[in-house]
Amino acid sequence: MSAIGIRNEGMRIGGEIVFTDEAIPVHYPYTKEVVGYVPAGQAEHAHRAFEIAASYKSRLTRYERNQILQRAGELIGERHEYLARWLVLELGICHQHAIYETRRAQDVFQFAAAEALRDDGKVFSCDLTHNGKARKIFTTREPVNAISAITPFNHPLNMVSHKVAPSIASNNCMVCKPTELTPLTCLTLADILYEAGLPPEMFQVVTGWPQDIGDEMITNENIDIITFTGSVPVGKMIATKAAYKRQALELGGNDPLIVLNDLSYGDLDRAATIAVAGATGNSGQRCTAIKRILVQDSVADTFVPLALEKAKKIKFGDPQDPKTELGCVIHDKAAELFENRVYIAQKEGADILYHPGRQGALLPPIVVDKVPPDSELVREETFGPIIPIIRVPDNDDEVMRISNATKYGLSSGICTNDLNRAIAYINGLHVGTCNIWEQPGYRLEMSPFGGIKDSGNGVKEGVIEAMKFFTNVKTYSLPWPS
Repeated sequence: MSAIGIRNEGMRIGGEIVFTDEAIPVHYPYTKEVVGYVPAGQAEHAHRAFEIAASYKSRLTRYERNQILQRAGELIGERHEYLARWLVLELGICHQHAIYETRRAQDVFQFAAAEALRDDGKVFSCDLTHNGKARKIFTTREPVNAISAITPFNHPLNMVSHKVAPSIASNNCMVCKPTELTPLTCLTLADILYEAGLPPEMFQVVTGWPQDIGDEMITNENIDIITFTGSVPVGKMIATKAAYKRQALELGGNDPLIVLNDLSYGDLDRAATIAVAGATGNSGQRCTAIKRILVQDSVADTFVPLALEKAKKIKFGDPQDPKTELGCVIHDKAAELFENRVYIAQKEGADILYHPGRQGALLPPIVVDKVPPDSELVREETFGPIIPIIRVPDNDDEVMRISNATKYGLSSGICTNDLNRAIAYINGLHVGTCNIWEQPGYRLEMSPFGGIKDSGNGVKEGVIEAMKFFTNVKTYSLPWPS
């Protein structure tokens, strides 16, 4: 670690780098070494940032916003190795997955740059009925006062990008508090944006312990919108405390991959590839990761060995090794929790087919067959690279019932070659996304994304939907003689 050096970072508030007497250590999950420090900011730091955000009125043209966003995407591409290194160090994911995250972030800024040029204002003629007048009604979108962004540990670059890029594209000012577990990448992104030409008032970063700074990120009087990604309990707490403030709450998931019985051997092999990749990508630390694999009984005996074979081929270990395909989860306590859920499932009748052993936060791909549908392993959001297989009846209505019998409703994937069955699942699953022959989390960075039930409050993310959410629609009319 000494070759990399320990980062000592300050908050980014109004163009200044702000430190505090107390600092929060950031640990490398693989070795528990300290790789950096960030300030233990207090409520007054967030209060000041929101005052700056609310009082600053951006005059950036659409062209200027486009250029800033384009340049930010270019800088992310140019510095992808540096960004990936720090994603590995503070999150513990493998280098391959970290590189993929930088590429996704590039896409976010590319799409936001394009959308900044598009005016989605509408025109309504008023001479449409017998009550008509010689007028036209127009709509335009205006930025809000200030946006509070609260981001989780699992995507320190892409998750922040999904909030700040649409904010910039719509000419808004945002204050972001990344989690204390993975704050360093967010601070790097802020510096990239400033270098790209963004006025520092339009994106500020505060850091701190949740108990010290969290309430101010929710209740500050200058906040118009709160965009939060994280756990269900915190999301519901925000919904209670924020009251009248507009909120986008993107919470947990318990996403199924459903493998149907119309598949050939080759199709089942393809489904197994999707299943294992979807369960282990980003060390399983995605709200859209495959958390349950529902396989119909008549094909389960063929599918399971295929999935097991693919899981055994995954090279797990040192996250900094470019050949490693699976790194750590966020810390050893999380790894221990998820491993214990596997053992609980075993006591309930499940078969552990592959578990080469946990080492601290390094949790291997664990294959578990015949998991009871009500086991804690698949009932709760198990945020790690577990591959749990639930054998379900050859009855689609019953499969949908089992799939829907969860408090979550984020995404899903279906493997079938029968179009009618695919449509039935699209219509029958209570989720925000349903992908056929793809991982549940597949999307473009600009397409709508979000969940229902305990997965979120129905507000969609993705660049286009976020830009709409981050603006107010103003309607005006003018005389318009025919």
